[in-house]
Amino acid sequence: MTGPVVVIGDTLLDRDVEGVVNRLCPDSPVPVLDETTYVDRPGGAGLAAVFAAAGGGEVALVTAIADDAGGARLSSLLVAAGVQLYPLPLTGATPEKIRLRVRGRVLLRHDRGGTAGRPGEPGEEVLRLIARASVVLVSDYGRGVAGQPALRAALAATRAPVVWDPHPRGPAAVPGVRLATPNELEARELAKAPAGASRLVTATRGAQALRERWRASAVAVTLGGDGALLCHAGTTPLVVPAPASAEGDTCGAGDRFAAAATLALARGALTSEAVQAAVAEASAYVASGGVAAALPPPLTTPYDRPAVVAGSAVTGSGGERIGPAAAGAVIAEVRAAGGTVVATGGCFDLLHAGHVATLEAARQLGDCLVVCLNSDASVAGLKGPDRPVVPQGDRGRLLAALSCVDAVLIFDESTPHAALSWLRPDIWVKGGDYATGGGAETLPEAEILRRWGGQTVVVPYLDGRSTTDMIAAARAGRRGTPGGPTVAGPGATAVRSTAEGAR
Repeated sequence: MTGPVVVIGDTLLDRDVEGVVNRLCPDSPVPVLDETTYVDRPGGAGLAAVFAAAGGGEVALVTAIADDAGGARLSSLLVAAGVQLYPLPLTGATPEKIRLRVRGRVLLRHDRGGTAGRPGEPGEEVLRLIARASVVLVSDYGRGVAGQPALRAALAATRAPVVWDPHPRGPAAVPGVRLATPNELEARELAKAPAGASRLVTATRGAQALRERWRASAVAVTLGGDGALLCHAGTTPLVVPAPASAEGDTCGAGDRFAAAATLALARGALTSEAVQAAVAEASAYVASGGVAAALPPPLTTPYDRPAVVAGSAVTGSGGERIGPAAAGAVIAEVRAAGGTVVATGGCFDLLHAGHVATLEAARQLGDCLVVCLNSDASVAGLKGPDRPVVPQGDRGRLLAALSCVDAVLIFDESTPHAALSWLRPDIWVKGGDYATGGGAETLPEAEILRRWGGQTVVVPYLDGRSTTDMIAAARAGRRGTPGGPTVAGPGATAVRSTAEGAR
């Protein structure tokens, strides 16, 4: 591969709820599910990207993310899986698929999120990403990303092979795709194939019709446990049988097939070889237990203990200005008015005057300020088991009480990358001496901000303020100005290392 594997499409938040059924509802003859655990994971194009990332190499996902708690959760899950997220704005709510399960079997599926929102325009960085891709997978779930005009123009212009996993509610594939991968129901509906013929005849007619209509090099119709049928040259299809018949959870099998075929093409395989590899991968995926076995559970929550949802939620009360709902509402209002969203981040353990100076300077750069706050687990991982001194609930409430802070978002990861991918701030602010030590481009967040045209900046903060020094002074029993000498002169500032700025 000479470039990244790029996945484009609609991402959903999937949740599997496990429980037990021991009784019927008293007012209706339906089973009552007592929930015991749940697992969240990306669905749709997000799941295909996670599968591709698990195969190694650089994987980037172009998808639309909403300004709500579901969008925050998705960003956290995707970044944790090693996927580079290139988010587009999304009006409306995050689409969710919730499967209620008993002993591994689905009792009911509950979909929510309403009518598909409209994805926003891609930035120049996204268009450059598609141009330099080694291969592109379009994972269409019928919610608008695959139909975005600028993305379609970039897909038509790219020299990389394109794999198109279609949806009946989605647009036609762009002309010239290397491989389209509908399942047999999708092929029949998309091609308007008449009923009455045998299964193989119907699949062949559908594949040939779609190949001609979309001017695709090849169409592979997946046949569940029977493998796939490939139409790619002449009139005689290639049937690729599954290596073994397997029963199990087929959720995500189509995404696994498309991702496997995409990776094979990226490595130089022929289309027929890619389809054979994809059939083998999808069959093994179902046989081994499906998505629950293929992905490590990012969150399994027994209901006898509280949960901290990475990148999105916080336990305990924190007021109306803390959490993804608060942050999402603030940034949505500011963007609707054409304003500038500013964000900053840190541990903010023992809030002091240096922190306040940085926060006030950051707030002056735009129309709202969202603080990304490291959770207790994140702080301990960065600074050791003796930190933080102040728990995340109290740190969040202190920050939210400041007039210069509009919302606080608590995250569990070691970096704010997932939170930034969801917030998509126009400006990311750090305090310290980066401006004199090579420029803001040295900030690790700078590459993230470029994905949507954001800017990283640094601001000075009050010298002589350090949480680490304050803690050391308190433990030593010293008195006087915490953290060392004060700045000479009223209102004077000096720039120190950013590592001290948000401790």
